[in-house]
Amino acid sequence: MAALSKAAMTTSSLPHSLPRASVDEAPQTSQQRQLAANPPQRRWHWNWKQLWFQLHWFIGITAGTVLVIIGLSGATLAFKDELLDLMNPGVRHVAVETRAPLTPAQLSNIAAAEHSQRVASITLYAEAGAAPRVFFAPKNGQRRGESVYLHPYTGATQPALTGAGFFEWTESLHRWLLLPRDPGRQVAGALALCLLGLAFSGLYLRWPRRPLDWRTWLTFDPALKGRSFLWNLHTVAGTWCLVVYVALTLTGIYWSYDVVRDNIDAWAGKPPRMAQAPAKKGGVKEKAPAVDVGLAWSSFQRHAPGWTLASMRLPVRPGEAVQFTWLASDAPHERARSRLSIAAADGAVTENEPYSQQALGARLVNIIYPLHMGTYFGLPGRIIVTLASLGLPLFAITGWMLYLGRRKAKRAVQAQRALLGAGAPGQANTGLPTLVAYASQSGQAERLALESARALQQAGVAVDVQSLDRFDPAQLRQYERALIVASTFGDGEAPDGTRRFARLLQQTSGMPLAGLEFGMLALGDRHYSAFCGFGNALAQQLQALGAAPLFPLIEVDKHDAQALADWSTALARCSGSAIDAIGVQEEASYAEWRLTRRVLLNPGSLGGELHEITLTGPAGATWEAGALAEIIACNADGSEGDAQHAQHAPRSYSLASLPSDGELQLLVRQERHAGGENEGHGVCSGWLTRYAPLGSPIRLRLQANPAFAPALVDVPCIYIGNGSGLAGLRAHLRARQRAGLARNWLLFGERQQAFDSICDEELQGWRDAGHLGRLDRVFSRDGKDGGKREYVQDRLRANAGELRDWLTQGAIVYVCGSLHGMAAGIDAVLQEALGQEGLDALLAAGRYRRDVY
Repeated sequence: MAALSKAAMTTSSLPHSLPRASVDEAPQTSQQRQLAANPPQRRWHWNWKQLWFQLHWFIGITAGTVLVIIGLSGATLAFKDELLDLMNPGVRHVAVETRAPLTPAQLSNIAAAEHSQRVASITLYAEAGAAPRVFFAPKNGQRRGESVYLHPYTGATQPALTGAGFFEWTESLHRWLLLPRDPGRQVAGALALCLLGLAFSGLYLRWPRRPLDWRTWLTFDPALKGRSFLWNLHTVAGTWCLVVYVALTLTGIYWSYDVVRDNIDAWAGKPPRMAQAPAKKGGVKEKAPAVDVGLAWSSFQRHAPGWTLASMRLPVRPGEAVQFTWLASDAPHERARSRLSIAAADGAVTENEPYSQQALGARLVNIIYPLHMGTYFGLPGRIIVTLASLGLPLFAITGWMLYLGRRKAKRAVQAQRALLGAGAPGQANTGLPTLVAYASQSGQAERLALESARALQQAGVAVDVQSLDRFDPAQLRQYERALIVASTFGDGEAPDGTRRFARLLQQTSGMPLAGLEFGMLALGDRHYSAFCGFGNALAQQLQALGAAPLFPLIEVDKHDAQALADWSTALARCSGSAIDAIGVQEEASYAEWRLTRRVLLNPGSLGGELHEITLTGPAGATWEAGALAEIIACNADGSEGDAQHAQHAPRSYSLASLPSDGELQLLVRQERHAGGENEGHGVCSGWLTRYAPLGSPIRLRLQANPAFAPALVDVPCIYIGNGSGLAGLRAHLRARQRAGLARNWLLFGERQQAFDSICDEELQGWRDAGHLGRLDRVFSRDGKDGGKREYVQDRLRANAGELRDWLTQGAIVYVCGSLHGMAAGIDAVLQEALGQEGLDALLAAGRYRRDVY
């Protein structure tokens, strides 16, 4: 297996090491890409996940804001009785006396005489000292009658409850949003449906790659900051509250819509509800019969042992029974009430319906209110419902902050895009534009080209920005002056997308470019033998074809500030105006991350140790699959630099995770070599996998890698790699899985299955779930004794027919891993299968994307 790690390829102490993708790895911005005259066409594909994401945000920032009112009012009502008792001591509970409390008949007579109103019902409590509550019949024009609390021993009317009006107003706000009753409850029902949608869409959007790991669902990381903190808080708290919100919304909908309630009641066998109309104004009052309920009360006490609460409804017409609904001491919840009908004349029981004997449907309906209030689960349930209700403002606040952060970033991008496309004030077209071209593998050359173009625009120079990926050498004859920024990829080669241009230019003969002047900025890294190889080769070929250099070729070692200053000076001479410094923000883009976890993935392997490194970083850090992390290396003691350099050169690693994972992960091979510093360990790999204590700061810069950008559209993708190259492929596959895209083929190679089946559980889980249409794992050292070893390129060649079928369907090929051996072998297989023109077409279409080192 020709598996070589990124760290091996970038360790300065290894003179034989192979190059990564040169230094062309700084992030590019969308506004810079807009400058290109022929930008790549981006297809927007709305998959289910994107659709649900947009709906979640839209509902969250609209209905979610109103749901805050319902949540706060619901939390206020959760402990209404306790709050009222606290505000009104001695009203609903009086000091216990030795004498017997008054009977319902006595209470009814006293209340009727004192208030000159007919008593409709009385609620009594078995608890000593609890004040009974008397309800009067509705007056003309009222829907409900008034009620008062009576002293249980004297019958005196207790003072009105302070705060009762506030809680009535709060209940109206909660149930009807202070609107008229019928439209108000329908609006509240619609908001409940919105909350249900938010709950389930949020669950779908945050579904983790390891759904059986409870820590993924329920663990909140307080060390996160900024956007990462908000997102983690929003999703984890939402998971905690999910079941509560489902219960609250489904029970709330029952009261919001008559069609729902009537159908549920009919299923439960409950009689149809009668429309409750207010008493007519000016109507003739029906005089209730004078009924002695003493016998009925005595009979009730005999037939309802252990009662704690009883509601006695008095007869309205002669011959009617006294109706009791009562709660037993062992009742499962507050609405588990039994019913008794007792004749007032002789105390005979005419109907007895204990709660346990009621129909199952009716008992289930009676659970709705206790579930909604949380009382079904006692005090813990009430506390949980209260906290969940108070969580609605939390979700609204965090959701708005996340939304506004996205809007702010979008406006900044739009402003920069407008600025970059505006040109210089008063600029006149004085002739042919200057061509600003770039050959970029992963972003830096493009960014520097666009920054240079902007500077020339500001100086009054007309520019035409082109990527050599989409450029034909013959087009160079259309210009008199060209400025080219070229990175070197691999072992002195052209970036993948520029290979066609380089080959066609090499095949050109004669002097077709006489009269063209050009300037070249070549990007490279002196740690590699082919330093700025492609830039130098391109300049030599242009001169051979008749083009004349405007100034000597400028080589940039990594992000050498002096070389970039020389480039700025050269641009100033070309434009005849002052030019702002190009590339001055490079050093400032490093941020401090923290090492939080490292896991050895291949104990006992014949190869070097491969570790999964987990980092947490600054707020708002974001990236897409295929991106890179550039890390400043440290010595074993944590110091930066050596005797010859102020600091070690940065090392680049493919990101193995996505922002939605809540952490940044790398797969790092621990490099070893004879002698030298750090006990023979590679500088950066040794620091990350061995020496850095957990919690150590790691200086890191995120780098866009557009040449290895994800394909989040419904096309097949073939992912090929080896060793630590699984990092970049894993991030791609996670992104595809979360986008619901399953036409994926992973072909991955390592040494021994027994020791090197890295990420096996995750990969096999994808295969079993149908996310991987095909999974090929090739272990080169597991062949038969004396037999030929098999590598990934061999497996691909053996399946050339299926490869062509996938490519015919529009598949994109991703390759991540070692340049020599694996990547070169894959390149050869593709050329065999497609021919040179077919391979060029694959590259030109952006369907052959590599991240090799």
